[in-house]
Parts: sequence; C-alpha cells; structure tokens
Amino acid sequence: MLLEDQHPHNKAIMVAVLGAPNVGKSSLINVLLGTDLTVVTNKPQTTRNKFHCVLTVDRTEVVMVDTPGLHKSNQEFNKRLNEQARQGTEGADLNLLLIDISREILEQFSEFKENIDQELGPTWVVFTKSDKVENSENLPLKEVMTQAQALLPCLEKFFLISNIEGTNIHELTGAICDRAQPGPHLYPNGDVSNKNQRFFVTEYIREQAFELLKDEVPYEVAVVIDEYKEVKGKLDPETFESHISASILVNRPSQRAIVIGSSGSMIKEIGIRSRKKIEVMTGGPVHLNLHVKVSPKWFKNNFVLEEIGLPRAKDSARVWRKK
Repeated sequence: MLLEDQHPHNKAIMVAVLGAPNVGKSSLINVLLGTDLTVVTNKPQTTRNKFHCVLTVDRTEVVMVDTPGLHKSNQEFNKRLNEQARQGTEGADLNLLLIDISREILEQFSEFKENIDQELGPTWVVFTKSDKVENSENLPLKEVMTQAQALLPCLEKFFLISNIEGTNIHELTGAICDRAQPGPHLYPNGDVSNKNQRFFVTEYIREQAFELLKDEVPYEVAVVIDEYKEVKGKLDPETFESHISASILVNRPSQRAIVIGSSGSMIKEIGIRSRKKIEVMTGGPVHLNLHVKVSPKWFKNNFVLEEIGLPRAKDSARVWRKK
C-alpha cells in the first residue's frame, strides 16, 4: 500500500549488484547514479561493506545494493566480506550478476555459484568491460547464457555494457525501471544512501590510500573516525565547517612509515585528495586531520572489524577481542 504522503504512481525496486572482485560493480553504480558515490580503484576488493545507493528516474526509485566481490578464502576478514555480499541479496527484487568478458566467462559463472552458496531470485547477467574486447558485440553470448543457465537457473536475460564508454547503460536502466512495481519510495526525502557521511568519509580516505599506496599495503589498511563535528563557519555563521579526525590503521610499523611517507608527504597527499571529495559531499569547508596507527592484525580483531561495519559471518572463526 502506498503511503498517504507519496504520489500514487510511485514505483520502486531493489537491485543487488553481485560479482567477483574488480568486475565493475561500484563503477556501474556510479555511472547509473551520475556521481562518484561509491569508491572505485583499480585494485580488487575495494568495496568492503554492503550499502544502498539510490537512483530516482521520474517516479521510479531504484535502490542499488553495492556489495563486496565474492571470492574464495578461508581468512576471517574475507569471510566477512563474502557474508556482506550474500546479505546484499536479502530483500532484493532483482539481482545483477556482473561478468567480466575480458576474462574466461564460464569459469566466472562456476566460481560465482560456488561462492554465493545460496539460492537466488530473478537474476540478470551484465557482461562488463566490452570496451576491452574487440568486436565484443559478436561474442556468442546467447550460447554462453544457455550454458550458464544450466548452472544457475535463476538467470533470465543479459546485457553487454561498458562503464567507460556508457554502452547500453540506458537500456539497462530502462529495463530495471520497467521491472519496478508500484510501491512507496524508501528514500522519499532525497537521500542517496542508507549510510551516513561518517561512513563515506572513511571510504574516501581509504580510496585515496588504495590509489596512492603500492603492493600489499592497501589491503592491510582500515580507516576509523575518531571525531566528527560540524561547527558554524568563522566568516559566515550561516554556513558550517566539518572538523574531522580519522585514524588510518595498518598492520606493521613498516607500513606506518610507508603511509606517512618521506617528511609526511604521503599522508599529506592522502589528506589533500580525500578532503576534496569530502567537501563535494558536505558542500562546505572540511578540516581533516589524519593519523596513522599500528594495530597488529586488525583484520582479525573483532572490535575493529565491528567498528568498520563487518560483523561476524556464519562461518567465522574465533577472533581477537578488545581486552
């Protein structure tokens, strides 16, 4: 039943975006939204939490659920990432399974079936990165889909897209909106996510750390907010400034030195880039203070994992707890 204060012609749909790491899930969501809401880097496993991203087309609300990449691992941290991905399907009216056509296609379907380990509702396949394959429109994707449906009967149809070139993005958006059913909007007040600004501040800081740091360091980096407050602007009392203090957690002292950089050059650059994105989000000046802390094996510390939004998974092992 529609809410009394919403338009009677409102439609809504919740869409879970699934797939292996680095297939373009967050990139697709940003393209659909028309803004860089979710963090995107060239490194796999950038996304760590499931969360809603809201797109409204005319009177149709599309809630996209961004999820971490599903992958095989026995590590506690990765188990929790996989659990976030699986939970992203809960309540979804439709799933989008992203498959990278620049890699072995059928193998990705097999891996997904093994890693999702649950029954799925209606699912559309979105073949991504068509810009990386010459004459991708000539690929035998219908035949591939027939084989994939034998593995995953939930598959209904497919789209071939490029997030870079925008190929078939409008067709995908239109099909999703056509699939939406009459119903109330979950975010009628213009919110673009179910996460608050504190969450996105940590995401934007971590995004810049991923982009600037090399090798294994980014994967052993986490960000937590120590203080977040808004104060009236000194020059204009009608405006607000955001005063943010955050800690970048690393696993070893040697990593702390890398994140800080020579004479503080690296941490300074991370702060400059992060602040620019945060100011776009908040619409006002941001004072950002970053610290680097060594937290040995934080990715096995239940207290830290809970703080960054990764609760225990069904197959979690015993993990460290704060004393």
